[in-house]
Amino acid sequence: MKWTSNNSVKGIIQKNKPLVVLVILCIIMACLSDNFFTWRNILTVLRQTSINAVIATGMTFAILIGGIDLSVGSVLAICGAVMANLIASGMDLILAILITLLLGLAIGIVNGLLISKGRLQPFIATLGTMTLFRGFTLVYTQGKPIGTSGGTGSLIFGKIGSGYIFGLPIPVYIMIIVFVIAYYILRHLRTGRYVYALGSNEEATIYSGVKTDKVKLFVYGASGLLAALAGIIVTARLGTASPTAGEGYELDAIAAVVLGGTSMSGGVGTIGGTAIGALIIGILNNALNLLQVPSYYQNVAKGAVILFAVLLDRKQKSAR
Repeated sequence: MKWTSNNSVKGIIQKNKPLVVLVILCIIMACLSDNFFTWRNILTVLRQTSINAVIATGMTFAILIGGIDLSVGSVLAICGAVMANLIASGMDLILAILITLLLGLAIGIVNGLLISKGRLQPFIATLGTMTLFRGFTLVYTQGKPIGTSGGTGSLIFGKIGSGYIFGLPIPVYIMIIVFVIAYYILRHLRTGRYVYALGSNEEATIYSGVKTDKVKLFVYGASGLLAALAGIIVTARLGTASPTAGEGYELDAIAAVVLGGTSMSGGVGTIGGTAIGALIIGILNNALNLLQVPSYYQNVAKGAVILFAVLLDRKQKSAR
């Protein structure tokens, strides 16, 4: 077939659909709102996106192996509540963060055990733990918010969510670090290759000698750990932990992953795509706020975006 410029442009667009969607969305918003490209609004978008981006990174691992993690919002809530309680009690900040991250890791491993050893479907297993740990959060907090004030490290802790370094919010730096580590794992480590192999063909991966149960434990442990990290950031930013924190966050994370080009059937996707997908969701939320669209329409827009992305994924899968 003769190579033409049209073929070249079409090929570039085909390979970079998420980026094209992001650029188009930014152009539309620049035309609709003069405030969109202000530095203040850009920082707001990045700060808001950082939470979803951290969770979506863990969700990327889960979806890449052909699974899913619906419990991330509940993990965020219980870990945020524990973090707030530890800070308010005066515990050392570093120790409190480590305990909270280990709690998220442990919850993720529980999910991994239910799926790998218990042979439960990821959807069912994480749906169950989502409800379970949301209930634990309500019991732990007695249905009331837990403030972080009073502890010796509360002021420093607050900087994690609301502080700046060289003009950028600290959560943005955390998001970038998470992306870099995840990218390195998937592109340069054997574990990353196993993640893609497991999502592409689990049976063949087992026959090749890979211990797939360990890969699943790693994946869901990472998802729980990152959800806990997101819980720490949210609690630090608000100065309080709400028992209802994180509700619906799993949907935003799934939307970011799918919009970024990761296949729901596993084996195909990149962390770079997830980063773009998270920005699309963040800009979409920001756009609806700037245009003063009522908040209840935002869920309608997100639902439509998720359906569109899943249908597109199905079409691409058929083509492959």
